[in-house]
Amino acid sequence: MSLKLRPKLKVVKPKLQGDAAVRWSAAFVDYLRSECHLADNTVQAYQRDIRRFQQWLANVGTAIPQLGIRELSDFVGWLHQHELAPSSIARHIVGLRMFFRYLQLEGILQRNLAELLGSQKLWQRVPEVLSPGMVQKFLEAPNRFDSFWRRDRALLELLYATGCRASELSHLRLEDVHLAEGYCMCHGKGNKQRLTPLGRAAKEALQDYLEHERPRLAATAPVPPPWLLLSRRGRRLRREAIWELVKKYAVRAGVPPTISPHTLRHSFATHLLAGGADLRQVQEMLGHASIQTTQIYTHVDQSRLKKVHRQFHPRA
Repeated sequence: MSLKLRPKLKVVKPKLQGDAAVRWSAAFVDYLRSECHLADNTVQAYQRDIRRFQQWLANVGTAIPQLGIRELSDFVGWLHQHELAPSSIARHIVGLRMFFRYLQLEGILQRNLAELLGSQKLWQRVPEVLSPGMVQKFLEAPNRFDSFWRRDRALLELLYATGCRASELSHLRLEDVHLAEGYCMCHGKGNKQRLTPLGRAAKEALQDYLEHERPRLAATAPVPPPWLLLSRRGRRLRREAIWELVKKYAVRAGVPPTISPHTLRHSFATHLLAGGADLRQVQEMLGHASIQTTQIYTHVDQSRLKKVHRQFHPRA
């Protein structure tokens, strides 16, 4: 008999098996960091997902070794009832499979029943992209009336010139930037390094920031900071702060308020492909492990496909 699902489940205090689940979850997070060498953001995402699994586990009052495929299916149904996005539910299932695989390796479970959970079929979402004109307005939004307008302009230029993620930009060090050669060394997911070229506008904005504003920000720190982008107190500019700045200047520039740092990454890739760049080259600059992840941008830019068809099809 399957467990009855309710719209809102009251969280009860975990029993002994819940305490064991908490210990196993903590060990699993250590395993992801030390053995799997996953990026911090990825580990934190899995940690949040497993914490939600612990919440469900505390409500049903069943120990993990006693869970069957029916109960695990009920957990997926519980996630649906909480109106999580399909992508979030898919990540929960992946995280649960990894967690159970870890418990199997430790001898706590004999079988990994989470492997039997079906993957969520996701609609391929076309990413939001700014037009070149909108990008221009957005990049010009910081002005002299802003407290750190040189830093903010360099930040926005870097996002669009390199296609870096906000977290990658936040962790850029001075030693990673080579203005004379026109590139920076980005540290991506799994600490994988990749070379990202800098355009003329990005180099000029960075040079202006490094000469006139960063020394003043660095002087507020107790020791010389190694980071490229600094906060008002001379600390590393956090990913959350980058998001806030992007939202601030989006409102000022009159571009869609739904944009994020990732929108500039999407625009970077789409505009490169529209200009004739090879898909493999864009994949390398974005740091995608699979070409399938990069292929979504071919669906975004229909004009590129039409151009290729006109150029190469004999009856175009």
